[in-house]
Amino acid sequence: MADEEMREAEAKQPAAGQPKGNAADAWYPASKKDRFILRQLVSKDFKLKYRRSALGVAWSVLNPLLMMIVMAIVFTKMMRGADDSIPNFPLYLIIGNTAFTMMSDSTNAGMSSIISAAPLLKKVKIDRFVFPLQKVLFSLVNYLFSMIAVVIVMVFYRWSPSIYLLWFPVFLVYLTVFCIGLSLILATASVFFRDVIHLWGVVLMAWTYATPLFYSINILPDWMRAAERFNPMYLLVTYVRRILLWRVSPGLMLNVGCALCAVVALALGVWVFRKNEHKFILYI
Repeated sequence: MADEEMREAEAKQPAAGQPKGNAADAWYPASKKDRFILRQLVSKDFKLKYRRSALGVAWSVLNPLLMMIVMAIVFTKMMRGADDSIPNFPLYLIIGNTAFTMMSDSTNAGMSSIISAAPLLKKVKIDRFVFPLQKVLFSLVNYLFSMIAVVIVMVFYRWSPSIYLLWFPVFLVYLTVFCIGLSLILATASVFFRDVIHLWGVVLMAWTYATPLFYSINILPDWMRAAERFNPMYLLVTYVRRILLWRVSPGLMLNVGCALCAVVALALGVWVFRKNEHKFILYI
């Protein structure tokens, strides 16, 4: 009887080299563990991005400002591309570009997130979903910093916000959910087909020109204007421009369109990712 009690006591002791912990640690909820890892990964990416940078986070503000200045000069002075129906062309540019950049940066990073995390995934049991999600959240943080540049432009042109600014958090949800869904699809595809990483750059370039970011939709022929209704980024960019630039309500149909794009992208992304994630370890 004494021998059995001694064996049970030894079994409860941690093995040599393992950290000691209590029973609560052993039953730590997986969801809380994943949230902790998510915060740590976002923090790590943030520190790495601005490490050894003299201006640091200020680049998230300066970059969209400088891009807006260059594009405004090109399209208003050199190419005469500004439409008279646009009330403030520089603001039109920066609002569209920052939103599109959020999608571009998050999908580019999310696409290679599983491949980049291969050494960790081979050693530690962790929900693979965390890695594409973390890249999107990091891009969201950068996007929020870039909105300071939008505020600076609004102040410079004395463009006061309206009550419709209250729709901005809704827009952030639409954009973030859409980017998460797209990143999950791309992360899965890139694991099995590395060519996707190279092809996505071409797709983004075509998508940039297909979306009225630096030109007005009024210059497009009728059939292209009709096609824009099926362009998720056109809907999202129009949404944020309506509340910040035109200072009007986004409207029911635009809300339905953006919500539909976000939900469909997320549902498809989660389905594709969960269906194939068990095979990732064989290809990374």
